[in-house]
Amino acid sequence: MSVYANIILPVPLQKLFTYSVPEHLQGQLQVGSRVVVQFGKKKSYSGIVHSFCPMAPEDYETKDISLIVDEQPIVTTEQLTFWQWIADYYMCTLGEVYRAALPSGLKLESESRIMYNAQFEAEKPLSDKQSQVLNYVEGRRVCTISDVAGYCTEFNALPVLRQLLEMQAVFISEELRESYKPRTEKFYSLAENLRTEENLSAAMDSMERRAPKQLDALMIFVQRAGGMRKIFAGNAVRKSELTDNNGASAQALQSLVTKGILDCKVQNVSRIAVADVAPEAPQPLSEVQQKAYVRIKESFETKNVTLLHGVTSSGKTEIYIHLIKECIESGRKALYLLPEIALTTQITSRLRRYFGDSLGIYHSKFSDAERVEVWNNLLREDGYKLILGVRSSVLLPLENVGLIIVDEEHETSYKQFDPAPRYNARDAAVMLGMQLKAKVLLGSATPSVESYHNALTGRYGLVELTERYAGIEMPHIEPVDIKKARMQRKMTSMFSWELKDRIDESLRNNEQVILFQNRRGFSPYVECRQCAWVPKCQNCDVSLTYHKNSNQLVCHYCGFSMTLPVECPVCGTPGLETRGFGTEKIEEEVREIFPEARVVRMDIDTAKSRKAYEQIISEFEQHNYDILIGTQMISKGLDFDRVSTVGILNADNMLNYPDFRAYDRCFQTIAQVSGRAGRKGRRGEVMLQTTDTGHPVICDVVSGDYKSHYNKQIREREMYRYPPFYRLINITVKHKDRQCNARAAGILASMLRQLFDWRILGPQEPPVNRIATLYLQRITLKIERNANARQVKDMVTAVVNRLVADWQFRRVTVQIDVDPY
Repeated sequence: MSVYANIILPVPLQKLFTYSVPEHLQGQLQVGSRVVVQFGKKKSYSGIVHSFCPMAPEDYETKDISLIVDEQPIVTTEQLTFWQWIADYYMCTLGEVYRAALPSGLKLESESRIMYNAQFEAEKPLSDKQSQVLNYVEGRRVCTISDVAGYCTEFNALPVLRQLLEMQAVFISEELRESYKPRTEKFYSLAENLRTEENLSAAMDSMERRAPKQLDALMIFVQRAGGMRKIFAGNAVRKSELTDNNGASAQALQSLVTKGILDCKVQNVSRIAVADVAPEAPQPLSEVQQKAYVRIKESFETKNVTLLHGVTSSGKTEIYIHLIKECIESGRKALYLLPEIALTTQITSRLRRYFGDSLGIYHSKFSDAERVEVWNNLLREDGYKLILGVRSSVLLPLENVGLIIVDEEHETSYKQFDPAPRYNARDAAVMLGMQLKAKVLLGSATPSVESYHNALTGRYGLVELTERYAGIEMPHIEPVDIKKARMQRKMTSMFSWELKDRIDESLRNNEQVILFQNRRGFSPYVECRQCAWVPKCQNCDVSLTYHKNSNQLVCHYCGFSMTLPVECPVCGTPGLETRGFGTEKIEEEVREIFPEARVVRMDIDTAKSRKAYEQIISEFEQHNYDILIGTQMISKGLDFDRVSTVGILNADNMLNYPDFRAYDRCFQTIAQVSGRAGRKGRRGEVMLQTTDTGHPVICDVVSGDYKSHYNKQIREREMYRYPPFYRLINITVKHKDRQCNARAAGILASMLRQLFDWRILGPQEPPVNRIATLYLQRITLKIERNANARQVKDMVTAVVNRLVADWQFRRVTVQIDVDPY
């Protein structure tokens, strides 16, 4: 009987592909397992079994599944359901979701391998280069192209390989390989025939006379295993525990194995460090926290989603911990989402104290092998009970989850921008909670307008914490008019005299300071003082940012870089002047103005790895530094006891941004970074530098009035038909030719306008209208909340397909972003 399986392939194509299951594999194949299939003429892919079907497709002839990779599925049925929702809602393909979800180590990659043809006979003499390459391949029998290139360093091996391929002296094959390899370690135990005192004593007496070093190694083994009783019970000890700083040599251990005194087995070990201490009980909640905790529990009785609106330093994390503990004790798991990898660094040690080895951590700064181990751990019944991670954690194989916490739910970091799927992890977590019958808690000191609106209208529950933990006062925020200060010459570089005096006072009191500027690099651009020439990226329509440490001008969109010119290439004037300032320039100025202060900078340039994040945060926490300078990654969730002063150096660049969410984001960012001040001890001070101290957003931040800010924003959103009253879909058209792109965008907008009328805005060029050599045009579709979203998306997809099917637009790329953020 023929059996067919629908396979998810890691390609951006809308439909699944059906393959026939060979008879010898029919009893072994399961939904969620990886299989190897051939797609197209030569390419082999690893795919995921999505479902089975009894009939072969009529449109094409099926191919056989080549190989089953997994004995047990690596993707759960709940995951596949969730993946399908993401693909449908965010208008992408299951293949794109599959690529985003699986760690690279679980994706089989195709590798070109070169094989020697033993039957080859040359018709004419080979050149020296051909002989050299062929002799190398013959010696290796099978090797990769990179192996050959590494061997032939004196010339380019690729043209020579092509010549040998034409002669059929070598063959190339595509083989799939799995990049993940489990870590292994040797474990030693006492041989069974020596597990009596009499036999072991006899062996030791013999070694004392003939092999004292082996006897020393055996005694170290006995000590590390826990004594005689435990080694007689078969206790095994890792090789690293015997050799690392303990004196047993690998040679002595191998001799003990050869003599039959120790047995040695190789076992898989985890790459992830485990806790050495037993978990502690969580700290008791304060009276205010306890009331909020009870209200959350009451809200969960009638609502699946609850918003916890708690001011900064109100103790939201401690409430999360108590809710997680209760969830785990009830026999279910918990998922804890954070917007930034930097935040996981500080909270990991806190959660590890309470949950020990039942805590798993998942984010992109972990090595790929570590992420594979977390994935595999969750597939076991005795796997992690709590997962802490960033947005990609919603795509893990989660089962039996009872609680999902989305901390700092307002953060834009929860939104995936590129590549597809362009999902919002906060909204996806709400849907995941519905599928898994889990409760979802959204937490923030500055909730998004959409979430707060959902809470006020009864869709979500709402619990509010209006005071800081232990009665600590909210920080005092003082706006400083830097336009006026410049006119009165009361500025030192980018520091007002008020901010400078405040930093001086904090340093004298042995307190710490945080300086915030949401722009990295030394300066946003450089300019010729004579002709005003500004160097721009050759691939994007942006000026290049100057990084002084590397003396490079860098594009933060595509990565293009060039050395800073010594003179202007247009007019020849020597030296270009920097304009504006980023975190690198602030660091230089701070070191000059406050020479005694210990200064550290945290942005994407200084914290490229997980260890770099951890080291900067840990050392600042231990007061190894006095001043921390950073971008938005320092603005939320971090908890430092000694920080008394926060300086926001320029609020205007957040306000003056062409986006309907600009005011909302500015309020959130300022409120969040202000919340880092005065978390313990006396009240914190925030110096807010701006050219418009009377701006409504600045006034709301200074007064700490979130509801006033929300009321202004919600009125504007309703008036101009923006979320939460309307849904948005952004359609971006890209092409290398500007005129062709504009023509394609115009035709697409015209076709959409015939269907959606006034709901279509554009096309128009975005503020940055060329990125990575492609010109951009953007069309925005506004949809009423009560509209049939599925029908609307089907209509959009049909129109886009009609456009790209036109031969003149075959190279046009159309990118769809649902709920842009």
